[in-house]
Amino acid sequence: MGVVIPALNEADNLRTLLPTLNSLNPGQIVVGDNGSTDGSGDVARELGATVADAPVRGYGAACWCAMEKLNDHIDVVVFVDADQADDVTLLPSLVRPILQDEADLVIGTRVGAMCESGAMSLPQRFGDRLATWLIRVGWGFRFGDLGPFRAIRRSSLHAIGMRDRAFGWTIEMQIRAVELELRIWQLPVPYRRRRGKSKISGTVRGVVLAGYWILTTWARLWWTRSARI
Repeated sequence: MGVVIPALNEADNLRTLLPTLNSLNPGQIVVGDNGSTDGSGDVARELGATVADAPVRGYGAACWCAMEKLNDHIDVVVFVDADQADDVTLLPSLVRPILQDEADLVIGTRVGAMCESGAMSLPQRFGDRLATWLIRVGWGFRFGDLGPFRAIRRSSLHAIGMRDRAFGWTIEMQIRAVELELRIWQLPVPYRRRRGKSKISGTVRGVVLAGYWILTTWARLWWTRSARI
């Protein structure tokens, strides 16, 4: 198993997150350092993680560069944000359906009743519901979330052929999983308020850019779907 963590100026969070992950013996941990200026990469190395430098800004770019550093024997890839909003102690539950050959993709779905108050801003909630509704309209599959805490079989990840390098990463993975008829599980997970300021929901620019990339990724996949299906 390999854990991919995209990170931009998350040194303080990594000091807590990485020891917790290490205690779970997940295998390889790769931090995609997306141009941090606070020493995130150094902290990650000190705590035993592999670091992939991703100089081009973008959530997907950080994930992609980290994926490229995974060892060849890794067969399950877990994605988790560095902000400590997700309960990574649930990692065994997230990967179990894949290890038991019951699923190819498991999405940690943030359920309203399990979310800490203020964990998701109003624009985040609206954007998430809009995105899942658009997937249902375009592909007929009902997702409950675009949750960043997710696990996928590595062979399935290769089959998807991820192209997005920005904030369309999660929606592209889910749409392509439906197109490829992967076995998809949705696991309800709690969600906490992030530690530190969000680069997305914490600024108007971040919210607008995230929404733009999610919508344009959906549109690109919709208009080109006949060439794939």
